[in-house]
Amino acid sequence: MRRKFVIMLAGIFLASLFSFTLLPAPAAAGPIKLKYANFPPAPTFPCVQMERWKKEVEKRTNGKVSIDTFPGGTLLKAKGMMDGVIAGTADIGCLCMAYQPGRFLITNAIALPLGIPNAKAGSLALWDLYDKYRPKAFAKVKVLAMFTTAPSNLMMKIPIRKLEDLKGVPIRASGGAAQILKAWGANRVGMPMPQTPEALQKGVVKGLFSSLEVMKDFKFAEMCKYVTMTQTPVYPFAVVMNMDKWNSLPKDVQKVMDDLRVEQSRWTGVYMDNHVIESIEWSKKNQNVEVIELSKKEKARWDKLLEPITAKWIKDMKAKGLPAEQIVADIKAFAKKHR
Repeated sequence: MRRKFVIMLAGIFLASLFSFTLLPAPAAAGPIKLKYANFPPAPTFPCVQMERWKKEVEKRTNGKVSIDTFPGGTLLKAKGMMDGVIAGTADIGCLCMAYQPGRFLITNAIALPLGIPNAKAGSLALWDLYDKYRPKAFAKVKVLAMFTTAPSNLMMKIPIRKLEDLKGVPIRASGGAAQILKAWGANRVGMPMPQTPEALQKGVVKGLFSSLEVMKDFKFAEMCKYVTMTQTPVYPFAVVMNMDKWNSLPKDVQKVMDDLRVEQSRWTGVYMDNHVIESIEWSKKNQNVEVIELSKKEKARWDKLLEPITAKWIKDMKAKGLPAEQIVADIKAFAKKHR
């Protein structure tokens, strides 16, 4: 009887052991998956910097992080980018702050006509501005990078050689550029950049006011055969992450992203400046675009009309309790430092 009992126990043990060996081995943990949304088409500079950041994060985390990118508004549209990231529709998003001028009061000050010479200086000055003031507008997200366009210029279907040529002309622009065009006598028409080609074709606008990389990226050189160099203003962008997602990341992954913040801002500015040069040369060579340089006397007329814009911004922001004069002084100092 005892022998049968022992044999039975041995059988149970062997059966259990055998069945255990047949269980699948636990799967190795996969990479951390992140969704990164952007609004312009893939070839444009905000998406080029997105792909560069994705590549660097994946490389520096040794594959611990995997990032899916969504250019062209396929996940979030331009004006819904910030709220979409806060809500978690995307883990990361790239937004143009000029599309919401009343929301990003401090960082949008970089778009004032303050003589920022290029995208590198603008991008690093914008980061310094954010880092000093840490605006409440970004309290619900983690900021991963900030950068600006190169200075804006007029891309037109008609030549603009003097101030009087602008009077009443409808031109696409966003954010604070509206005030600049108004001061010059033009009629500003607001719309996101992806809608502009159709507006040009239909004659809703006669041109646009933006940085010149779009002459090639959006093929605006095919419709806008004249560029008038005004070199003001720049447009500010930010890359932000959902705060809950950020807090869930391992510390070593957070460090990689933190270490990239200023580097990515600088890289994007330098890329942008080089790309603008390339775009101008391409437009002249392939589309016979004429680049119009204003004389010093004429440019001084244009610049003089912009001085009240900064003065009004200072007055309005002081009424809201912001240290407006110091913000303007800081932007000028930061841009000079990074010139």
